[in-house]
Amino acid sequence: MSFKKSYDKYKKKTDTYLKRRPHRSFRRTKRRDYNRSLDLPGYISFTRYVGIIIWQNRKIFGSLALLYAVMTALMVGIASQETYLTLTNTLDATSGNIFGGGFGEIGKAGLMFVTAASGGLSQNLTDVQQLYAGLITLITVLTSIWLLRNIMAGHEVRLRDGLYNSGSPIVSTFIVSLLIVIQLLPLSLAVIGFSAASLTGLLNGGVEAMLFWIAAGLLTMLSLYWITSTFFALIIVTLPGMYPFKAIRTAGDLVVGRRLRILLRLIWMLFCTSIAWILVMIPVILLDKWIKGFWSAISWVPTVPFCLLVLGALTIVWTTSYIYLLYRSVVADDANPA
Repeated sequence: MSFKKSYDKYKKKTDTYLKRRPHRSFRRTKRRDYNRSLDLPGYISFTRYVGIIIWQNRKIFGSLALLYAVMTALMVGIASQETYLTLTNTLDATSGNIFGGGFGEIGKAGLMFVTAASGGLSQNLTDVQQLYAGLITLITVLTSIWLLRNIMAGHEVRLRDGLYNSGSPIVSTFIVSLLIVIQLLPLSLAVIGFSAASLTGLLNGGVEAMLFWIAAGLLTMLSLYWITSTFFALIIVTLPGMYPFKAIRTAGDLVVGRRLRILLRLIWMLFCTSIAWILVMIPVILLDKWIKGFWSAISWVPTVPFCLLVLGALTIVWTTSYIYLLYRSVVADDANPA
């Protein structure tokens, strides 16, 4: 290929990119030039819409969540009931007068919930178990997207069809998932820095603490900026014949001029998920402790670890459905690049 043809090809590619992405680094863009429509329902209305879609198809999505829970329990395992009992007994013995009365029991349950939700009850997984966990999660996400795409198209679907037909883009999806891991590195650096600063007393105040929080905030914002479009790339890459890097470029084009509004929707999704976990798990922990206080013979029953497993399965189906339906709503608003 001659130099002129190579240059023409490069220039055409560059011009196309600049047309799709009219913003320029380190140049101020006027509001009239970056304002891009995004006609979406309100936060609560859209969340209710996602819930209606899942509820109307509760049999198939419930079966998918159940399958995820069973496969995870068999191939990866569940949270340790022995660790949960040890932590509960230790908390009861050492809390003293800190947690007293009914609100004290809720406080204990809250601490146990934070420990359980942060993985404090999980056993150390082997490399094979971690591989199984990632593969099961990936298949569940792909199956959820395939089912939703066909349901929204008006097709009658079965879980078996979704499991058999959704795995074709697994390699492309894995590549996009690796990109998310890379994009989360700035956030990971901020977390590591926070741990180190807490041990050294850097956060006690002063200019050093202010500089640390500025740096940590910028690193967190960078990760959030990147992954906002990559979440959509996870949906786009499941389209037939779609390549991972093309999906990433397409997702970037979709969020131009809309990134902050889409990010707020994703943060709202995480907020709703957290509230649901709190409203479910804290009563379960309180009820489990109350029942086993009267009947110690069933203390071995892993009620809390089982609920964590089921709630985790439902969370994967819910968040995947939310992101997919949000992606469809953004695509439906076919606005010019801004």
